[in-house]
Amino acid sequence: MGELRADWRLRLRREDAHGPVCGAGVLVDQYTALTCAHVVRRPDAVMWLEFAENSALEPVSARVLPGGWLPERADGEDVAVLRLDSPRPQARRALLDPGLWGGMEVYTTGYAEGFDGGVSLWGRIGGVSGERVQLDAVIESEAVRAGFGGAAVCTRPREGSPVRVVGLVVSRRGDPVAVLPDDRRLSFSYLVPVERIAELSPVVKELIGPHAWDHGFEERLHRWFDDPDEDPVKITVVPPGSGKDRSLRQLTHRAHVVHRGGASRPDLIDHALGRIAFPASEYLAYWDWLRGAKPRPARAADCAPGRPVTVLVDGLDEEPRPGALIDILARLRVLGFRLLLVFRQEGGLGWTASRDRLLQPALLAHADLLLERLQRAEFSQAIRRGLVDSASLDSVTETADRHRAVRRLIDDVRDPQQQLTRLRALIKDLRADLSRHGPR
Repeated sequence: MGELRADWRLRLRREDAHGPVCGAGVLVDQYTALTCAHVVRRPDAVMWLEFAENSALEPVSARVLPGGWLPERADGEDVAVLRLDSPRPQARRALLDPGLWGGMEVYTTGYAEGFDGGVSLWGRIGGVSGERVQLDAVIESEAVRAGFGGAAVCTRPREGSPVRVVGLVVSRRGDPVAVLPDDRRLSFSYLVPVERIAELSPVVKELIGPHAWDHGFEERLHRWFDDPDEDPVKITVVPPGSGKDRSLRQLTHRAHVVHRGGASRPDLIDHALGRIAFPASEYLAYWDWLRGAKPRPARAADCAPGRPVTVLVDGLDEEPRPGALIDILARLRVLGFRLLLVFRQEGGLGWTASRDRLLQPALLAHADLLLERLQRAEFSQAIRRGLVDSASLDSVTETADRHRAVRRLIDDVRDPQQQLTRLRALIKDLRADLSRHGPR
């Protein structure tokens, strides 16, 4: 049921990386986090942010962003917008949602004394009190306490539906130092809704807009990076300043090599060579080959990386001489490098050459590889079932044979775009049939 761990849930320390735990926070993009002003205490304070639920992520210091100090006042403010001293794109950010309604089931995770590892409490959204919203605990033992300041108030986890952050915990009963009464019906706290935080902070407002992110694009890119069976060359259009652009920025770190359009091509070659296993004495031979000055080294194919290496070209159409860059990328394809090619506008400089020289040959070869795997998988399955004999030998790879006939017809298609369309359909069918034969 929903996510169990979340990168975006932050544990905050004051003074230094080993200082006392003082509250919680929320990572809203790779540079920005939210917490309460009363947790930070001073606008010039340095806070340490820990990814309590993902030990692979290094803690990072953070400071209040200019314009991000929104201390507690009568109108309900108690927010600090923090800027990380170094970005954490590897962390999955929180999904912010301005939607709130009475009776909504929510939960929050804080770091109360004795619970440095975190403890989660459940409740319901109650009424409003000025700009704050009441958070009702089901029982007194689940009332918010010290250490929950800045904690995310989240929607109920549901399978297939990502958890969304609807606000920040700011106080208990509206008075952080008050002792809870014996009357359990008064066990409640307050939160500042995401919608109110967006009104106070232009940075947050920009992050919750309907076009702030492209979630579908993010999921497709995650899938492409995760699965080597995805297309070995991917071309996408990312308009500058769009939600898709912001989503790309969040995922750039996943590429092994990143080249910006117009940057130094020798630097690209250097970084790529760092991913190839070859004798040091042959460095110049590979360097000259990749830049197009010498023939391909005899053993180049044997030096391909053991695991696929991904090259992201960000803004290929911003390259002054895209032909020279495409030549280098085509040679990297010989070594099995996967390519993610980002254009800033459809049909931009280098578009047709990238399609014809990189994408089309890569998909043709990939379809052939999947065909061979499907044929082997079908044949192995037939052997396990005892179906292979002289009478059935021709039919045990029937599915692969049918796809191979489609593959031969694709070679006769002269229109490049139509050929790509048919290739993608074939590859999709091959993946589906391979999945029925289990893991590779």
